[in-house]
Amino acid sequence: FIYSNDIRDVVTLVKSILFHRRNPLHFHFITDTVANQILSTLFQSWMVPSVQVSFYDADELKSEVSWIPNKHYSGIYGLMKLTLTKALPSNLSKVIVLDTDITFATDIAELWAIFRKFTEKQVIGLVENQSDWYLGNLWKNHKPWPALGRGFNTGVILLYLERLRRIGWEQMWRLTAERELMSMLSTSLADQDIFNAFIKQNPVLVHQLPCFWNVQLSDHTRSEQCYTEVSDLKVIHWNSPKKLRVKNKHVEFFRNLYLTFLEYDGNLLRRELFGCPSQASSESTLQHALEELDEDDQCYDFRRERIMVHRVHLYFLQYEYTPTDDGTDITLVAQLSMDRLQMLEAICKHWEGPISLALYMSDAEAQQFLRYAQASEVLKNRKNVGYHIVYKEGQFYPVNLVRNVALRNVNTPYVFLTDVDFLPMYGLYDYLRKSIVQLDMASTKKALVVPAFETLRYRLSFPKSKAELLSMLDMGTLYTFRYHVWTKGHAPTNYAKWRTATTPYKVEWEADFEPYVVVRRDCPEYDHRFVGFGWNKVSHIMELDAQEYDFIVLPNAFMIHMPHAPSFDISKFRSSPSYRYCLTTLKDEFHQDLSRKYGSAALKYLTAQRNI
Repeated sequence: FIYSNDIRDVVTLVKSILFHRRNPLHFHFITDTVANQILSTLFQSWMVPSVQVSFYDADELKSEVSWIPNKHYSGIYGLMKLTLTKALPSNLSKVIVLDTDITFATDIAELWAIFRKFTEKQVIGLVENQSDWYLGNLWKNHKPWPALGRGFNTGVILLYLERLRRIGWEQMWRLTAERELMSMLSTSLADQDIFNAFIKQNPVLVHQLPCFWNVQLSDHTRSEQCYTEVSDLKVIHWNSPKKLRVKNKHVEFFRNLYLTFLEYDGNLLRRELFGCPSQASSESTLQHALEELDEDDQCYDFRRERIMVHRVHLYFLQYEYTPTDDGTDITLVAQLSMDRLQMLEAICKHWEGPISLALYMSDAEAQQFLRYAQASEVLKNRKNVGYHIVYKEGQFYPVNLVRNVALRNVNTPYVFLTDVDFLPMYGLYDYLRKSIVQLDMASTKKALVVPAFETLRYRLSFPKSKAELLSMLDMGTLYTFRYHVWTKGHAPTNYAKWRTATTPYKVEWEADFEPYVVVRRDCPEYDHRFVGFGWNKVSHIMELDAQEYDFIVLPNAFMIHMPHAPSFDISKFRSSPSYRYCLTTLKDEFHQDLSRKYGSAALKYLTAQRNI
């Protein structure tokens, strides 16, 4: 039972299960819409062999339990385990039900094997509660729900669905809840209270699991009496609101185990199970595509990168967005890696609109980013920034694949396609929205060009207006972008005309043009074949031109590139002849593909390329 805020915990739980497992697995997730999108993208891109995933809509089940008042921090989701006989397919006879704050230290198949120990009447397997909660002696006037002895904890449950359906579980738990609520008024521990009241009435139906299958690190826990050696335990349950900060003499060991899986490279879990050939069509398609490649090709590594599937975790942090009424909203779209994190706060100060960022990181780096974001007052207070993690794999930086992840996960009709090392002028968000209306972007194919400048100074007094920027340009504090090294990239913007322009003006595409633009969300995606440095944006602008977009320069818009150390890929490009050779080869192939796709409209690119 997962809602979007739980996803990071779910991933850590799943990693711990996959790490130890030696059998095929089928995960059943009951989720809200956002969690479904995040998890289905994650599993499709993870491509773990011998794993099936099914999703069920939590919204359809809310009415089953929404009548129950619940004081627990889990809210309505904390009651949904009660609905499983109804929620899950009728041909599913047994399931293991887990809370999201669980870490496995052994193969889950050992837990599944306990079903064989159930007597004919037993329908549910649970570990005894390891706190004194149900004994009612924690504080004066503490009145818990009825339970058998210490009661049971529902963080780990073996549910014999087939038998539960047979005994009329749905009606039984409802009657129990209605009866107890007459005096208790609400649940304190969500579904756990109702399960315990039910078991008190029907003790013959429960199979008590050994307590190492749910070592509960809650407040007032007695879990230390549950094992002699820490190596004995099999499942750790972080069931205190304090989570990793809970007090326990072995908490350091438990925390390290949890952190191991938190930062564990999920790509390593893609290994095949011994004796279990993979059945997933996506895996066999990828395998076939890899076999089609020529390993003797000098550009084999580039071509392999193009078909590689990277694991993607969408909305790594909570995201909130309310659509505007006027249909002009714009999302700033960019990609970055660890070495550009320091730009995020500044961008958020310069751009108040929604932002979609794809971050190329390892599992461990994603956790560093999380700590950074949670410690930053600026980032913590911005909920309209979607952070999407693309997990590292392979030797190249798949820059266009990463850009496309950010572009696909936009909720607004328009996008501002930029790079993370640029700061937009103050007020650009509002100015662009007005320009969208003025230039009738909704019904015409236009790409609005935001002129790009740069500074070589790490400390810059950012210009508040175009007049101030022009003055800094004249003083040599600012330059037109890449003026010193790559004039072609932005020459068609026509900076001389921009200096005095007061109205938008159209410019023509020229070879190697790579401006930063505002377009409709339905623009073409970036071409994946370009990885690392070189031609990743040029190819995209070329395709916009092939689709007959008009390039319109905005007279009162600007952005400034902030200085940073050169990326690893640009160093590679400058030092490696084979890198440069492969980039030229990929360019030629891109041109040919463009000609096939757009016919005569694309001929000018071939001519332009020959003239370079």
